[in-house]
Amino acid sequence: MRFDDVILGRRSIRGYKPDPVPKALIEEIIGLAMRAPSSMNTQPWNFYIVTGEPLDRIRAGNTERMVAGVPQSREFRTGQAFVGPHRDRQVGVAKQLFSAMGIERDDKDKRQDWVLRGFRQFDAPVCVIVTYDRVLDGSDDTPFDCGAVATALVNAAWSRGLGAVINSQGIMQSPVVREHAGIADDQVIMKSIALGWPDESFPANAVVSERKSVDEATVFVGFDN
Repeated sequence: MRFDDVILGRRSIRGYKPDPVPKALIEEIIGLAMRAPSSMNTQPWNFYIVTGEPLDRIRAGNTERMVAGVPQSREFRTGQAFVGPHRDRQVGVAKQLFSAMGIERDDKDKRQDWVLRGFRQFDAPVCVIVTYDRVLDGSDDTPFDCGAVATALVNAAWSRGLGAVINSQGIMQSPVVREHAGIADDQVIMKSIALGWPDESFPANAVVSERKSVDEATVFVGFDN
């Protein structure tokens, strides 16, 4: 694909075929993603790539703890709840997704099932868990760099015909993830990325989230016009 086709065509995929993803293809995608820039070339990221039975155990553990009301234990700061235009955009994409899936506002069972899909990494055949070196904990540069590599990863995947969605629910129950993915103590869990072959029949996969305009986001300084 041309670069523009990847950037403009990529969308978050929340429904996957069960077909496995070859390890060699994942290695190729990770290699491309790691060309992402990082602060002073620190390259703080590492990847735990989970499939099969270990991933099933993570899905089950996440779901069981969530249903039981166990508080989330993400290892990165979540900040305050969104307000203003940020909350508006959060609600907006939720409305797009619920509309595509036929989930009515008062349908608690379907809404709950949708939430649980996130804890199951959207039933994707592969979960990529992005971690960073604990010695860098507290640096704002480090999560910024992890965001850069995650963006490069989902775009590289799309260029190879794979779908992905960057997802926080999948790592909310960090003890479960640590245990079954074998994550080393010197790593901080940052994000998870569901990865696999898109199921084109899954309605939410057709959703393209809205973007604010260049005019809204940009201030030009020193230009003639």
